[in-house]
Amino acid sequence: MSDARTLAVYNRQSDAYAAMMDREAAGDPMIGRFIAACPAGGRVLDLGCGAGHYALRMAEAGLQVWALDAAEAMVERTAKLPGVSARLGRFEDLDERDAYDGVWAYFSLLHAPRGDMPDHLARIATALRPGGVLFLGLKRGSGGGRDRLDRHYEYYEREELERLLTGAGLRPGDCWFGTAEGMAGHPEGWIVMAAHG
Repeated sequence: MSDARTLAVYNRQSDAYAAMMDREAAGDPMIGRFIAACPAGGRVLDLGCGAGHYALRMAEAGLQVWALDAAEAMVERTAKLPGVSARLGRFEDLDERDAYDGVWAYFSLLHAPRGDMPDHLARIATALRPGGVLFLGLKRGSGGGRDRLDRHYEYYEREELERLLTGAGLRPGDCWFGTAEGMAGHPEGWIVMAAHG
């Protein structure tokens, strides 16, 4: 994520974001699906980890967890979690090859400029081990814009997402849809898609 205004929101409102995730992450079935799709004891990356709620769930399940986020306040929180290795960095800093059995990019890449998405997905494909799994969460719709908190978003639908994943050398798989309010407080549709390397 390279949008300074979006990062400023997360750094400024890290307490509010963490409190929201305390509620949302506890009952989210997607993390269980991701963990089940990874080999026992596998090496995984939480890309855009936020306050680390999902990274902690992964670690508690016995996975080896690395986490990356561009907001200093989020990395400070995540680095304190047991079993999680967290570092400050942007999506474009992902430069590993065949390093992870799973990548969890859960409502983080939606902040990236649309034109950068092919490169980000290609980096994920390179970082995944053969057969590794990506879980990608995004908001549904078209175009982009800012929410009332001044965060930048890009919106996607299934067909575009499948094209982008295929173009990066990934195989789209299961897909889930829903609606959530998020920190901005108004309901929006979302899409989560699994893909394999």
